[in-house]
Amino acid sequence: MSRLPSIPTIEWKDGDIPYSATSNDVYYSISDGLSETRHVFIDGCSLPQAWINKNSFTIGELGFGTGLNFLAVWQLWNEHRPSKQSWLEFVSFENSLLSKEQATRALSRWAELNDLTKRLLLNWPNRAKGIRRFEWQDFGVGLTLHIEDIKSALPASQFKANAWFLDGFAPSRNPEMWTDEIYRCIAERSLPETSLATFSVAGHVRRGLASVGFNVSKKPGHDRKRQRLEAVFVETNLPKPDPFGIRWFEPSPTSVAILGAGIAGATLAWSLASYGCEVDVFDGSETTKLAASRNRFAFVMPRLDAGDNLEAKILIDAFLTARASYRGMPGVIETAVTQLPRSDLENTKFEKLLQDRPLSEDEFIRSSQSGLVHKNVLVLKPNILIDALLNRSSLKNKNPSRSQLESYDIVIIASGIASGHKFPWLSLTPKLGQVEYKDGCSLRPTSAVAASHIGLCLGRERFWGSTFEPLDGNESSCSAAKQLNFEGLKNMGVPWLSEVEDLISESRTSVRATTRDRLPLIGAIPDYDRFTSDFSTYANGHLPKIDAPLLEGWYMSTGFGSRGFTWGPWAASILTSLILKKPIPATEATLKAISPARQILRQIKRGELAI
Repeated sequence: MSRLPSIPTIEWKDGDIPYSATSNDVYYSISDGLSETRHVFIDGCSLPQAWINKNSFTIGELGFGTGLNFLAVWQLWNEHRPSKQSWLEFVSFENSLLSKEQATRALSRWAELNDLTKRLLLNWPNRAKGIRRFEWQDFGVGLTLHIEDIKSALPASQFKANAWFLDGFAPSRNPEMWTDEIYRCIAERSLPETSLATFSVAGHVRRGLASVGFNVSKKPGHDRKRQRLEAVFVETNLPKPDPFGIRWFEPSPTSVAILGAGIAGATLAWSLASYGCEVDVFDGSETTKLAASRNRFAFVMPRLDAGDNLEAKILIDAFLTARASYRGMPGVIETAVTQLPRSDLENTKFEKLLQDRPLSEDEFIRSSQSGLVHKNVLVLKPNILIDALLNRSSLKNKNPSRSQLESYDIVIIASGIASGHKFPWLSLTPKLGQVEYKDGCSLRPTSAVAASHIGLCLGRERFWGSTFEPLDGNESSCSAAKQLNFEGLKNMGVPWLSEVEDLISESRTSVRATTRDRLPLIGAIPDYDRFTSDFSTYANGHLPKIDAPLLEGWYMSTGFGSRGFTWGPWAASILTSLILKKPIPATEATLKAISPARQILRQIKRGELAI
């Protein structure tokens, strides 16, 4: 199976009506797709009446297709938004995403949607499997799009719906989207009185929905279709045990304290403040300019694995999230980077990536010499970017007292290696990284190269490094690291090597907080003493089916290692969703893989704790 989602084969009916040659079905009614959407789905779910007086309303959809349903609901939301603080959340699933060109043609029929169509197409998802999250803050609209096979994507998704649009191709032509397992997953993600609408009145659809708790009724259909279905969920879902602490925070917080003004804290501050939270960022350094995230430059580029495992998928989601988040912000430059193989083994890995791509040719291609060329890498100027991210919050250059923190609804630890000082059970390992910088060189076009080290040429500036060594007590720059960085630059054969041969450069070291599995720590903070007591039987390999005991209102975002600027926006998106009860742009397996509780569970299972 290809790691890339397929692009559907489209035939065009009556000019611009898309017809799937694969499924032998139209994407929307030939007579009038927008009218069909309004009759079948919008009226079928009693919109806009259903969202009156709600601060948040979530619609789940099976079959994103052209995005027409989303645009129609967005238009209605603009006309009937309950308040300026209210949010519409649209969660959709699509296995075979249209290309941007196909979507543009398919949506061209409706001039009344042009403005919203342009906004959607401007953010049209990259061709890559995973979860993409888009927000239009001025409208209070969020779109969480799962690009994956429905059989795996829906059971792994994390959200609760107020309404459902079942709009996949007809059951006879797309049976995988109309099964008892899918109906069960829909019910599990439904709130009491959640509405559901679909064009299909097939007997097995009616029976399947009824069997999982929906009251189903037939209604007049659209155009030539005589009937459609409306349904209401009348059951109550009991929460499942949550041993990893990945469930939503229940109260609605207004005040947030973030400890740490590096990229982890800054992206969180930007995200939470954009939803109206009052955010104070505390940094105990004499100046935030000393933070580990304040190098002259930083890179956001993909780390691609030949294997299609969970970590590989997470890294792609994080990279695409970071790039989308930073674009258009101050201190951000887009460029291409040539990635050179460090060994024959890595060269083989590159060949595998080219043969079974996790990202399309729009993202990376074979280099004309050796290695890969990543076309859309971001070079960041952290001082400029982080200051911009912090400008929505209040920055306090001090360490808060315990009594101060008790006055906040939420406290988030985002202080890098210092997080491990406060919570030793995190088992964070400090790694010393040194980078070099030199200005006043000859004027050259922008170029960047990466292998074991990176090298950047930006006008008259040069930037290179970085080491990744154990911390031995010496946190200052050292000549050995400077030489090591130069050797890395030399091995990459940059054309400007002679300009820095004298090793007279500005060196900067910082400490990176790393975890054993190289994945970050994002989520609720466990109550260590209670956790080790409640989960002591896990030492025998049996995970108790109980909730993780947590420090109420305390979260963390740390353990970013050398990829802080890649992890930051993705971590902020996940934590913001957890805290504000929004659809989470991550699978259940991903949330467990990055949960802070995993550190304690691992130690218990391996007998590394005295229980």
